Amino acid sequence: MSHRDIPLFKSKALQWANSFDICCCLDSNSYTDPFGKFDFIIAAGATQVLNTPAGHAFEALQSFYELHKTWMFGLLSYDLKNEQEQLKSNNPDGLHFPELFFFVPQYLITVKDNKIEVVMGDQQILQEIGGTELLDPVPGKPLDIKHKLDKAAYLKKISELQQHISRGDIYEVTYCQEFFATPAEINPLQVFNQLNTVSPTPFAGYFKIYDQYILSASPERFLCKREDKLISQPIKGTAKRDPDGIIDEQVKLELSNNIKEQAENVMIVDLVRNDLTKSALKGSVKVEELFGIYSFPQVHQMISTISCRLNPELHFIKAIKNTFPMGSMTGAPKISAMELIESHELSKRGAYSGSIGYISPEEEFDFNVIIRSILYQETEKYLSFQVGGAITYASNPEGEYEECMVKASAIIQTLAQ
Repeated sequence: MSHRDIPLFKSKALQWANSFDICCCLDSNSYTDPFGKFDFIIAAGATQVLNTPAGHAFEALQSFYELHKTWMFGLLSYDLKNEQEQLKSNNPDGLHFPELFFFVPQYLITVKDNKIEVVMGDQQILQEIGGTELLDPVPGKPLDIKHKLDKAAYLKKISELQQHISRGDIYEVTYCQEFFATPAEINPLQVFNQLNTVSPTPFAGYFKIYDQYILSASPERFLCKREDKLISQPIKGTAKRDPDGIIDEQVKLELSNNIKEQAENVMIVDLVRNDLTKSALKGSVKVEELFGIYSFPQVHQMISTISCRLNPELHFIKAIKNTFPMGSMTGAPKISAMELIESHELSKRGAYSGSIGYISPEEEFDFNVIIRSILYQETEKYLSFQVGGAITYASNPEGEYEECMVKASAIIQTLAQ
């Protein structure tokens, strides 16, 4: 069916889905994307669930998919890195998200080109959604948002990491810091709607797993598969937008020509190319776009696109494993960067810098990168978001700190409302 008021339908559908214990909503916010299959997709209720820790999680996911061969939605936590390599995650964790969680939905609705389709479940749910009364926003309780690191401590960490770079241990590392509030009481759905209004992005997502919530305004695709083609679109390079249109165009041009940002970006492009080679048909890895500049409400971003053909002898789940975690959130070389992340960051990443997305019955999939996202544990009343940036030899620590604050701005603005 087609629908004249898609924004209203989306709001009602999400409120309806939120009444289930488990739901996932993925929203492209009308960004045009040559690889995206849907403008909006919502999965509610679970007929089957896979919840497994790192160790043999990707094998378990492959078995789960082969058993059901249907639509499934899920979370890949950053800490799945520990089954890839001899790595560990011992930093404090106030959220305790599952390391790998997938579910087969009871209901699945897609929106594409203003056409609404019920893919799984009864058509009558559209009437149920249509009759949903939208709840009025209620003023939230004020949150006391704290930094795990003050500015001086952050600058010291960056200086230490740059010493590792100058010694040749690594070329680049994505260093992140946590902001948190506890006790925090929020209405997750209301906060997600505010975040999605303040910062609409092409890989936005709302994921509810019982009392845990991911409220994501992600601009970044981790990996997607279309027929036998794999596509990764890492982001490296950020510039704050200016309200003055002429100055803003200048900012965009400066980002496009910024040698430091290009150097950061190309290191990750090389890393992604290397990761894709493990799953690729020989000679099929290519860079489709290098240093593309894309604009979002708060920032301009430098995004590159790398693709390959999947080796037909390899299961597609193996291709996800071979590229995880995404290079844009680790650094290069990848294993050394992840070891330094563990020793220098103060919080376990968990769901942050992991991924949410879907797998289809046709063995296609699309996964984002969980950045610019609020994570919430309702029972423990713990709210968290992390921000980070790529640290290289040429990085200016003060500049990196400012970039973190720009990235945090949409979330802080949302939570202040």
